[in-house]
Amino acid sequence: MMEFIKKFSDLSLDDLPQVGGKNASLGEMFNELSSEGVLVPDGFATTSEAFWSFLKENNLEQKLKDLIKTLDIEHFENLGEIGAKARKIIKSSEFSDAFANEIRRAYNELGESGNIPVAVRSSATAEDLPDASFAGQHETFLNITGEEVLLKAVRNCFASLYTDRAIKYREDHGFVHHDIALSVGVQKMVRSDIGCSGIGFSLEPESGFRNLIHISGVWGLGETIVQGLVNPDEFDVFKPTLKKDKNPIVQKKMGRKELTMVYSESNGHSSTVTMDTPIEKQDSYVLSDEEVIQLSKWILVIEDHYSKPMDVEWAKDGETNQLFITQARPETVHREKEGRYHLEYHLTEHSEMLVSGNAIGSSIATGIARYLKSPAEAHKLKPGDILVTSTTSPDWDPLLKRSAAVITDRGGRTSHAAIVARELGVPAVVGTNDATQIIKDGEEITVSCEGKTGFVYKGKLKFEKKEIDFGKINLPETEVKLILSDPDRAFQLSFYPNNGIGLLRMEFIITHLIKVHPMALVKFDQISDSQTKKTIEELTWQYKDKKDYFVEELSRGLAVMAAAFYPKEVIVRMSDFKSNEYANLIGGKQFEPEEENPMLGFRGAARYYHPFYKAGFELECKAIKKLRDEMGLTNVKVMIPFCRTLEEGRNVVELMKNFGLVQGENGLEIYMMVEIPSNVILAEEFAKIFDGFSIGSNDLTQLTLGVDRDSEVMADVFDENDAAAREMIATAIKKANKAGIKIGLCGQAPSDFPEYAAFLVKEGINSISFNPDALLKGIENINKAEGN
Repeated sequence: MMEFIKKFSDLSLDDLPQVGGKNASLGEMFNELSSEGVLVPDGFATTSEAFWSFLKENNLEQKLKDLIKTLDIEHFENLGEIGAKARKIIKSSEFSDAFANEIRRAYNELGESGNIPVAVRSSATAEDLPDASFAGQHETFLNITGEEVLLKAVRNCFASLYTDRAIKYREDHGFVHHDIALSVGVQKMVRSDIGCSGIGFSLEPESGFRNLIHISGVWGLGETIVQGLVNPDEFDVFKPTLKKDKNPIVQKKMGRKELTMVYSESNGHSSTVTMDTPIEKQDSYVLSDEEVIQLSKWILVIEDHYSKPMDVEWAKDGETNQLFITQARPETVHREKEGRYHLEYHLTEHSEMLVSGNAIGSSIATGIARYLKSPAEAHKLKPGDILVTSTTSPDWDPLLKRSAAVITDRGGRTSHAAIVARELGVPAVVGTNDATQIIKDGEEITVSCEGKTGFVYKGKLKFEKKEIDFGKINLPETEVKLILSDPDRAFQLSFYPNNGIGLLRMEFIITHLIKVHPMALVKFDQISDSQTKKTIEELTWQYKDKKDYFVEELSRGLAVMAAAFYPKEVIVRMSDFKSNEYANLIGGKQFEPEEENPMLGFRGAARYYHPFYKAGFELECKAIKKLRDEMGLTNVKVMIPFCRTLEEGRNVVELMKNFGLVQGENGLEIYMMVEIPSNVILAEEFAKIFDGFSIGSNDLTQLTLGVDRDSEVMADVFDENDAAAREMIATAIKKANKAGIKIGLCGQAPSDFPEYAAFLVKEGINSISFNPDALLKGIENINKAEGN
């Protein structure tokens, strides 16, 4: 006897040939993961036998085969016509009484009170297999109520096997059309339309970094994410600290969420309406931190159960406030990547920046910008053009395959455009807000995705591309570390061969993410300029206490980099702006002195305990304490720059203790930059105060030779290879080794000059830190110096 219906309680992954990947996965989770607390709404699925029986009873098999034979598989000129005819054939056919009655019975058993709302989803029998995701190819119908309306929705799901995009997808991937059946999942409806919903990945979707969970969410139905109608809220959660029950949320980004998709009353039919999101909800995160953590734990359970990275859909019921998992499928973009080979792209010239947004992928493309309002304008797009549009949906898929890159006004990292761009391996910049207004149709542009932020530049810019085989690179005995400042590149760079971060400059985060002088937040009420106060109000509106803005933003920016390289050591240098650089921050001029020579003035350790900046330094310390103690990123060490005297060193260490950063507590180590001759002369004494040294070769050279390193006139005199500068460095290394503390060096010379690397290795340096573009050359030079 044929089996037309299977309840979720009777399904597992073994039933994939019968009910498709989507439904098999729902049954697997419903049965196996409920004991772990993962909530999956109950339901049932129609089987492939039901689909084949339907085709046979209505004599559709040969009709559909004959119809597909007439498809223009070279240019797909008649794709729309063929798809429409196939769908019409199926929709005009009837279910057998046996099949219809089975659906009615299962539906009535699902709801205790008769007619309950359900979600009706298509699940192809080849869907969500490792070599095909079929994501978004077939139809879903939500908020279906009543037996007859349900039967119609099931038939429409059957017909969606022949959407234009599904036909094209199968052709592109070599699937035989008539070998694939359509199963339909019927699941209790989660009222996320009056709640919220979204998508979760059990890895970082751009780089494939495995220790992160990425969650995005919107108010109402999650279709606004998939369609790219809005920029969603985004949350990044670090798995190792999630497992340790620390605060694992390393990054939060509030999306604009201008639109909310909800159900409309339509007598049981699947109907939705998109409405404006109230301002107070636009300005609120869709999930609390506790809910983000709960959802992340579920995603971790799902990933562990399937033993592979997963792509999950979640929903929160607005009536019960309960979270649910509504779908889970294997993540398909990064699954085959070993991480051994890496393609690196770099712009070698720049021009006017037109727009920026979320970067998808890590490559660069140039081409003609082609603005399309809808897929109906497909004829305008030539192969190699760059598609510019407001948003995309699965109907755009055939066009995306022709595009060299994609740019959208709306959408986040989990929007349809982002997902397809990743699968195709083309760069995309999504969520630009105004690309369609600024980029001119027909103009040459360059799309650059080298970090988490993507940029679109005017004109066709030159760039270089090189393939790196990390498998052939052996790390030397001398530790090789990175000099970093930009959180956007952290996950991508973590795949490079390295021993951690030897210098993490927090100035970039303060300048680009925080933007405000810390003392302008501490003494906000004392700010005299009204425009400055207004700007700060706009930046800090989410925080009752403006000081919390600095602590939260700084800790998150640092957390991304600490997480990317965990458990390797990450040495964070406390702020090392000069007074003129601090003054350039919003509100900074009021709190900074005017100095003739800022390079030798109010900078480094001296300012940390000075009344002018002491309260600002306290905010920096609070951010580090949050990072280490609350978030569990104990791989972070701190480093004090420009410490002129022993007294300054002792003062700063004591002050940090007062601010909650106690040397030795929870493994905290405090390093010092060696960049002043006094640091070298009294190295043995400084070693009694600090746990390690890092040579700042630029400052040490400038102060040894008495040359302003910023002076163009004296540029020829500034030389790290000078004998006096080398002697200072050699002496510092010898004294550190004698004192039994680690010493490293941060600088360009060891990558530029093989003999300089050999000099450092010979003297006994413990580590050398490089900028990312110099890292591989630096490793090569050190290996040569070590005789490898």
